Amino acid sequence: MTSHDVVARVRRLAQERSVGHLGTLDPSASGVLPLLLGRLTRLAQFFQGRDKEYRGEIRFGFATDTYDAQGAPVGAVVERVPTREEVEALLPRFRGKVQQLPPPYSAKKVAGVPAYKLARRQQPVELAPVEVEVRAFELVDLDGDRMQFRVVASTGTYVRSLAHDLGAALGVGAHLSRLERVRVGEFGLEASHTLEELAARAEAGTLAAALLPATRLLPEFPAVVAPADAVSKLLHGHAANLPEFSRAPRVRVFASDGQLLALARRVAGSLFHPQIVFPLE
Repeated sequence: MTSHDVVARVRRLAQERSVGHLGTLDPSASGVLPLLLGRLTRLAQFFQGRDKEYRGEIRFGFATDTYDAQGAPVGAVVERVPTREEVEALLPRFRGKVQQLPPPYSAKKVAGVPAYKLARRQQPVELAPVEVEVRAFELVDLDGDRMQFRVVASTGTYVRSLAHDLGAALGVGAHLSRLERVRVGEFGLEASHTLEELAARAEAGTLAAALLPATRLLPEFPAVVAPADAVSKLLHGHAANLPEFSRAPRVRVFASDGQLLALARRVAGSLFHPQIVFPLE
């Protein structure tokens, strides 16, 4: 399934037209795909730049044209299996801020055309390297030609490219054989639900219980329960005083029942102006 397929299915299950995801997940991968529903889709802009954490498997011996197991083998098959010491010695090269070349089969655009469309037509794909930050690239286990790994990286990092480039550096070829995204920012696998679970909840009428409360979203912004006089001002688009957070550049404003009322930006001192307003339901 593509990420769009998942969004379409959740729209039907939740009977909610406004559903959006916070970062595409490759169709061949599994794991966390955070979704925003209803009026909270307006918060999407504030989730940009979240780190992503992955666990998966790299197979050594040959590369593929897509850099993963879905592609056709490229080049000769190499029987030699790298040692743990060889792999560990090279991993630091791929950590930190690095210039990474996206895979030819990717959504990156070349003259307005997605690269994967050109690659499928056997047309040349010339992509420019992009700077990404790989905060962790760790060998978890090495069993024969299969390496289990953990990666924490910035938005825009292609784990497929890490696998391909590691194989090239080792001189044995490699491709990504399995990938699971276990975290996107504050959203982890442990708080996630399968589509099958969501379908069962929808049938039982308990789908709402699967949603994370708004109080758990955007934890980097302080949360404040607005006093009565501030609620009316904020909901009408006017600035209001929130004294206890006079130093915070942006805050989440809640009603006493936990309903998100607004995201507000500090104008000066304790005066905050609403950037996004969510009328009371």
